[in-house]
Amino acid sequence: MSLGKAVREALREAAEPDKAAAMQAYMKSEMPFLGVQAGPRRAALRQVFADNRLAGAPEWRRAVLALWREAEYREERYAAVELTGHRYYREFQTLYTVPMYEEMIVTGAWWDLVDELATHRVGHLLAAYPDSMRPLMLEWAHDRDLWKRRTAILCQNRFKERTDTALLYACIEPSLSDNDFFARKAIGWALREYAKTNPAEVVRYVRAKGISGLSRREALKNLPMA
Repeated sequence: MSLGKAVREALREAAEPDKAAAMQAYMKSEMPFLGVQAGPRRAALRQVFADNRLAGAPEWRRAVLALWREAEYREERYAAVELTGHRYYREFQTLYTVPMYEEMIVTGAWWDLVDELATHRVGHLLAAYPDSMRPLMLEWAHDRDLWKRRTAILCQNRFKERTDTALLYACIEPSLSDNDFFARKAIGWALREYAKTNPAEVVRYVRAKGISGLSRREALKNLPMA
């Protein structure tokens, strides 16, 4: 049995169909849900991935993209995202994965799919390959695609004291005039995460820049005296 088929069978076995409509409505998803909640989904996938080890990086990338492209239910796309980050395949996180992640970000085009890729996968690549990924993130920050811009903004969210502040601001600034909720939310979230390490700098930046009220509130959420 292929990994994709095993994933689909496991998800259907774990599904609670009476919850599917509410999950789809909450996520505002055009793609239907099976009704598999996060805990049971992760447990089912853990066993499937253990039983269907992939031999090499090309096979892993093909399996991820097959799951993603052939998905009929949103949980199948969640499974593809989980497969990208599975511990068995950590050594496969190289620059060769960039086109895969770019496709998933552009076609996923919603926060529940994009943000995990932005903060954990693309962020990992930025840390591992800064000379290649830094200019790419600057390019994505100016892209017409909202979700590539959001990824560029969020990719350092877990960096803490390793945050490249110049890159963070350079990725934020092309979206400062964007009225889209998800652009503004991303700006605030990225600044809020950096504020955990350098609150004074975030306060300075927020005061110096004409950022939206939403971005400002998000950025300063944990700094009540700002």
